[in-house]
Amino acid sequence: MTRILIIYTGGTIGMVNDSTTGVLKPFDFNQILENVPELSRLNYQIKIHSFDPIIDSSNMHPEIWVQLAELIEDNYPSYDGFVILHGSDTMAFTASALSFMLEGLNKPVVFTGSQLPIGEIRTDAKENLITALEIASAKKGGKAKVPEVCIYFDSQLFRGNRAFKYNSAKFEAFRSPNYPVLAEAGVHLSFNYANIRKCDNCVLKVHKSLSNDIAVLKIYPGISQQTVKAILGSKVKAIIMETFGAGNTPTDKWFLLLLEQAIKKGKIILDISQCKVGSVELGRYETSRELKGMGIASGYDMTFEAAVTKLMFLLGGSFSTERIYELLETDLRGELSKKNPTNWKKAVF
Repeated sequence: MTRILIIYTGGTIGMVNDSTTGVLKPFDFNQILENVPELSRLNYQIKIHSFDPIIDSSNMHPEIWVQLAELIEDNYPSYDGFVILHGSDTMAFTASALSFMLEGLNKPVVFTGSQLPIGEIRTDAKENLITALEIASAKKGGKAKVPEVCIYFDSQLFRGNRAFKYNSAKFEAFRSPNYPVLAEAGVHLSFNYANIRKCDNCVLKVHKSLSNDIAVLKIYPGISQQTVKAILGSKVKAIIMETFGAGNTPTDKWFLLLLEQAIKKGKIILDISQCKVGSVELGRYETSRELKGMGIASGYDMTFEAAVTKLMFLLGGSFSTERIYELLETDLRGELSKKNPTNWKKAVF
């Protein structure tokens, strides 16, 4: 019998209305069959691990990502797949982080949640949970159909480090414009096998060292020298620079000089686009030519969530600055697209 571990961290999916106060409160997920009786019809062995206390996703932190990774590591031999119930606000950050932390993954780790509590009549929680369980248990030829970290929401399965939350008011909360969906749930579950990563002979290796020693510099018209100087001069190891279009920035001499000085002092600078669709192409326009020349790393089409967690992951390792720059531009877990992508198996470390 297929064995699935459900890990409940918190979030809207686990809330019910208090009959006395009308306020949303978490329910005991060990009594999940009372709220989702349909689960008894699934031919799975399901075990539930609930965080205590549960965590609002706005309070998500790298320490909790390590706890999740350790839970999966400890239970990896005993289960066919894992479903993580998580608040939607920071779900893409957690999914991205785990994609980097779980090297050699060959079992599904499916994140899901809901926009309405599980006790509401119109809730999306039941469908999301039941389908996430089906995806986590799906096999072909005895092997998992989706052996990677992913997000299931509103009939679509996304690669975890390619998705972001774009809507707080609709059931269609997530999008992945730079990478196709891995599966769609209609009358049947339809898997897009060509876009699912395979790691048949891989052995799980869990990375637990993360560093949040980063800052974010978001470029906007009229950004002041004082603002740029404060961020680039802050005592952090790395900076994510959110730029215009295909990686473009102002070409003011003071701006380029501050960037160059930061790099000379050993700061790592990663260029990602503010656009949700498309890729950074350093040197395509004059406004990014000098960035490429001074050694700023291209984030290509990485999401902000993937860029943040990838940097935390790399900074947590024992790598030289040069090696971190190399790995930032290397596709490690399917998080970025390049015209001439590096073989990801050669990038394993």
